[in-house]
Amino acid sequence: MTKLRPYKKVIDCLRGAGLRPTRQRMALAKLLFEGDGRHVTADMLHSESVNNGIRVSLATIYNTLNQFTSVGLLREIVVDGERSYFDTTTTDHHHFFHTETGVLADIIDDDVVMQKLPTPPAGTKITNVNVIVRIASI
Repeated sequence: MTKLRPYKKVIDCLRGAGLRPTRQRMALAKLLFEGDGRHVTADMLHSESVNNGIRVSLATIYNTLNQFTSVGLLREIVVDGERSYFDTTTTDHHHFFHTETGVLADIIDDDVVMQKLPTPPAGTKITNVNVIVRIASI
């Protein structure tokens, strides 16, 4: 049985996206992509990095999240003018956003049915539709 290097999957992922696997990119990619789908803010990832002994500035976190998004490794979900989440599931899907806890969660695809979309302005086309359902405790 061949033993894989601990960062082989992450290195392959970064190189496959055209990114050089720097030490910081590899550490952040390992946090983001090894496991189930995740929704993180820059602040959440920074805290998680610090807790795991990864020395990285918040500015580097933002830059890395934006780089990962630009090459298709992440998808940015803007829930309001002040808060963006980065989703490791990059296929089109919808979300619940809990306004009190700040938790963003996937909605099962079949649970949202689009019956009619507006006609886009001349010279444009609809490329995707993202529904964010805001929820609160009762």
